[in-house]
Amino acid sequence: MHPKFERADELSRIAIGAAIEVHRFLGPGLLESIYEKCLAREFQLRGIPVLTQEHVQIEYKGLCFKEELKFDLLIEGALLVEIKAVQELIPVHKAQLLSYMKLLNVPVGLLMNFHEMKLVDGIQRMILPGANQD
Repeated sequence: MHPKFERADELSRIAIGAAIEVHRFLGPGLLESIYEKCLAREFQLRGIPVLTQEHVQIEYKGLCFKEELKFDLLIEGALLVEIKAVQELIPVHKAQLLSYMKLLNVPVGLLMNFHEMKLVDGIQRMILPGANQD
């Protein structure tokens, strides 16, 4: 099991509650950047550290370099949240989240589409392959 899986699982419940609060207050139809800043504020109010768009060490067949990843929210290095405000989530959105999870070694990710009238209809949870197995 991934060492951060249990904390990520707990944080995912907190993240969904925080996102519902943001969505309830702002409603659907705004820019992703607005939801990102407001959701980061919700975590800040809860005393939970959040990072956005960090430089990450990439290793590929002996090549090592740092690259800035444009992920939305990384919570305690355990949960990655990608925010969308689109008509419909498409497979590339999941692929992007999973790729970021692999590069950052994050066990759990949430894809949240704030365009939905009811936010819970736009939340998808992803688990890094093998992260929840012993």
